[in-house]
Amino acid sequence: MDESQRGGELFRMEGICKSFPGVKALDNVSLSVNKGEVHGLVGENGAGKSTLMKIMTGVYRADAGQIYIEGSPVKIDSTKKAQELGVAIIFQELNLCPHLTVADNIFIGRPKMAGPVISDRAMHAAARKILDDLGIGLNTHTVVRQLSVAQQQMVEIAKAISFNSRILVLDEPTATLTEKEIQQLFAIIDTLRAKGVGMVYISHRLEELGHICERVSVLRDGQYIGTRYLKDITTPELVNMIVGRSMTSKFPKHERKIGSVALEAVGVRRKDKLNASRYKVDVDRLYVRAGEILGVAGLVGAGRTEIMRCIFGADRAESIELKLGGKRVRVRSPGQAIANGIGYATEDRRRDGLSLMLDVQYNINMAFLPRLAKMGFINDRAGLRNAEQYKQLLRVKTPSLRQITRYLSGGNQQKVVLAKWLCNNVRVLIIDEPTRGIDVGAKFEVYELLNQLSDSGVAIIMISSELPEILGMSDRVIVIHEGKINGELDAKQTTQEEILYLAAGYNLLEGKSAPTLNDRSAAAV
Repeated sequence: MDESQRGGELFRMEGICKSFPGVKALDNVSLSVNKGEVHGLVGENGAGKSTLMKIMTGVYRADAGQIYIEGSPVKIDSTKKAQELGVAIIFQELNLCPHLTVADNIFIGRPKMAGPVISDRAMHAAARKILDDLGIGLNTHTVVRQLSVAQQQMVEIAKAISFNSRILVLDEPTATLTEKEIQQLFAIIDTLRAKGVGMVYISHRLEELGHICERVSVLRDGQYIGTRYLKDITTPELVNMIVGRSMTSKFPKHERKIGSVALEAVGVRRKDKLNASRYKVDVDRLYVRAGEILGVAGLVGAGRTEIMRCIFGADRAESIELKLGGKRVRVRSPGQAIANGIGYATEDRRRDGLSLMLDVQYNINMAFLPRLAKMGFINDRAGLRNAEQYKQLLRVKTPSLRQITRYLSGGNQQKVVLAKWLCNNVRVLIIDEPTRGIDVGAKFEVYELLNQLSDSGVAIIMISSELPEILGMSDRVIVIHEGKINGELDAKQTTQEEILYLAAGYNLLEGKSAPTLNDRSAAAV
């Protein structure tokens, strides 16, 4: 790294306060970033991270406090002003126009002109230079909807750099990326760091911070807790700062009472749309017992979600035989699945699991509405009672049941998704990536809720890309490879290495030794 580019304070926020009706979101919060530094920002969902970043980028105005860039006070009262000062943010939900090209997106609203006419040649040449400088090998003529999520994220970074951004905020940048894509992102971050760009890196994956950040700042309940050099702090100490209490284990200790088979799926097969000669889903038999948590592991794209969508009736299978409690049932739609006591908490809760622009009460009652209806009209009073009951049961933090769901933290949104299925008295719950994008404290609460569900006899199928989560919460693990079950393991007797071995398509009975595995590659499985 060019030492002339780094060192010295680039950006500082001091004494920042921000209140919303009934909520003090930030109370005397400070943050500083040096030139060429990647500064971690962590905290539980609802701790104030997003509010602080929105003040930093001009989305919100602070009630009190001061912002400095290279020691000089500045006023950031709009997103345009932030751009002019070289401050940019890349949100977890990417903000691109999918029908436009890479170059169009990089310079959207600012086309390169040749006199009164837009110059496509000049725009593509400028886009090419930015991408080359960042080491990104994308074709500037490619339409964005044809790119992977990781490639779209690279376009977002290039767009931010096109504004000559000196300060960049990355909000949960690796949440949906594979290990290979994470390494590509880190390489781009290293390039930006060498150019003297200061970055704020928000992540719930604490193991990543040590690989990419030098310092980390912690927020809790809207207050600044402190800043530490990562080389001087252990993970348990950092967790203690985040949640305000000591956590001796990531997973609650629990002994389950497992009953008879609750759900059995036989001969689940669905054609691959891209290759009609093979099945995308090809499962001979899958079962889960009452009170059991069945972990489903596998590489990204292995077909884990596709199998569960067939069982839930969201995707039509060429063949499938379902039994609930030993009795054969017909499930050809989500409505039929719900009527038979099957729930599905989807991987993308914001897109598929919630109506974000509607209130918490509606979202909790969403799948329960038929039972709240009388003669075609919804009994709002009964709906309010039902929603209040499950809000209290799951400890959903919200000012009101009338609060718009999009304004809840990620952990509380996930609780609302669980409440939606709990109030339907589900017998089988499929939950896809139960803790993606939520903090360490909220994760523990979700795990406790899953244990409570299993205690009540609910059979749980849990898909997860985090191997520690699979091993820490499951009773039994099935590993998916290319749409098939490649192995079944006792969660208490197996290892991350064995799961990865099966996920890569190997057979443990062949006697080959499993590959070595580190924590970061485990998170990508």
